[in-house]
Amino acid sequence: MELVHSYENPSLLKRLSAVDWGYALLVLAAAAYTYVLYGEMLDYYEKAILAGASLGLVAMGWFWKPWRAFFPASGLLALGGISLYHGDLARGQSAFWLKYALSSQSAIMWMCTLFFLATAMFWAGLIRRSDTLQKLGSGLTWSAALMGLTGMFVRWYESYLIGSDVGHIPVSNLYEVFVLFCLITALMYLYYEAKFAARQVGAFVLLVITAAVGFILWYSFDRQAHEIQPLIPALQSWWMKIHVPANFVGYGSFALSAMLGIAELLVLRDAKRAELAGGEAQPGWFARRLPAADVIDEMMYKAITVGFLFFTIATILGAMWAADAWGGYWSWDPKETWALIVWLNYAAWLHIRLVKGWRGEPLAWWAVIGIVVTSFAFLGVNMFLSGLHSYGGL
Repeated sequence: MELVHSYENPSLLKRLSAVDWGYALLVLAAAAYTYVLYGEMLDYYEKAILAGASLGLVAMGWFWKPWRAFFPASGLLALGGISLYHGDLARGQSAFWLKYALSSQSAIMWMCTLFFLATAMFWAGLIRRSDTLQKLGSGLTWSAALMGLTGMFVRWYESYLIGSDVGHIPVSNLYEVFVLFCLITALMYLYYEAKFAARQVGAFVLLVITAAVGFILWYSFDRQAHEIQPLIPALQSWWMKIHVPANFVGYGSFALSAMLGIAELLVLRDAKRAELAGGEAQPGWFARRLPAADVIDEMMYKAITVGFLFFTIATILGAMWAADAWGGYWSWDPKETWALIVWLNYAAWLHIRLVKGWRGEPLAWWAVIGIVVTSFAFLGVNMFLSGLHSYGGL
């Protein structure tokens, strides 16, 4: 039996294909080239981040095969856009491909448009029970994520064109982190969509992404927030490069779980109505179109587990950043307090599921309500409370 098990479950190295190794070499070569160009400008911590990010990207490609094509494609598009600048930021308004496709702002606007179209396709596919329309929705979601990541890469370069003292990773303000939120939520959905063969729930998940896109558009055109600004002193730290992305894996996961919770509640409602109507009753509208409640429940659990892991890491990193910047790991600042509330909320959710064995409606409602708590921690604290983190207001 052990020999059979070993044969059916080969080691990681034996499972890797030539494409996997080619992808790894591409990522490591790009990292080495980056180090050759900019190594003298990087401090010890930034070199460690570069090495860690490179290994993480390799692992990501080995774990999730579509990433092997998605990430290099976004990199090539970004390099194409960067090459068109010729060191002059003003070319973003005159060069055709920059103005309409590959500058950071135009790429992100394409992202917004494609997410809107993806949402429409998913709902049309759900209403008409059309697998073709839903596949089109998935393709548009991939395209939107591709343009969004390309825009983030190009924006990073554009910030250095303004000035070497201005350049920074684009995760420093609400505009940039909302783009990051859209990217992370979409990519996590695409992973679970394939893993659980549950493309139908895209109609719900894309709603929260579309809401974030609406904010991006309002924030861009009403507040001109897409313009790159120098970092304020509190954010001039290498900690930002790791704390913020980890935080938004958590936020994206929790948003994804909330939308899955809504889908599960609708399926369970239809099941209850059919049960009350008798055994010959037809399943309800959502029950006929969405995956089984158990499948959605498992997706929700996986999303919250990943989100809780990364939110925990982000909270620890935030405490270390606070100690470096302000001399103490914890100060009960409103942002810190609400981050703790979010952490406790999902820690309790996981405890109830794993220890008490709860499933179904109670935890679905809990996930939906959890996004309200998370949203206040993300936006409400900045809008209504003051403290050490009061630099990201509207």
